[in-house]
Amino acid sequence: MVQTIHLPNETRIHDDFLRFPFASKGKIFGTAMLGLLLLIGCASKPVPPTAELQAAEQAISSAERARVADYASVELSEARDKLSAAQSAVKQEKMVEAQRLAQQARVDAELASAKAEVAKARVVNEQMQTGTDTLKLEMERKTGDQ
Repeated sequence: MVQTIHLPNETRIHDDFLRFPFASKGKIFGTAMLGLLLLIGCASKPVPPTAELQAAEQAISSAERARVADYASVELSEARDKLSAAQSAVKQEKMVEAQRLAQQARVDAELASAKAEVAKARVVNEQMQTGTDTLKLEMERKTGDQ
């Protein structure tokens, strides 16, 4: 035997169904805000940009070992200042600023190294040019003696 189930032609959700009979809208909003504030309050501390700080320290150390200060002291000094400012920003828990300053310090140290390499290459080039000129003069003098 087969039973037939009749469904109503129109299904309507009553407004009473959507309401919370036990709470007013203000209480729901207040509870939601309290929950949000708790989540914000429990958020973890920002993480220090240790990788960027180490990269900046390494770039500055590398520049110092390469005696960059002889050729690009301004850029190396700026790199040191920015690294120091980044470390201060970490202590003040300004991690975004600390990361930016650490990256700038690394770039300044790399710029100082690059400028020093260019200056050293110029010196070598000038020495080679002077040596070539001297050889040319010697060759002309020896050719003129014969």
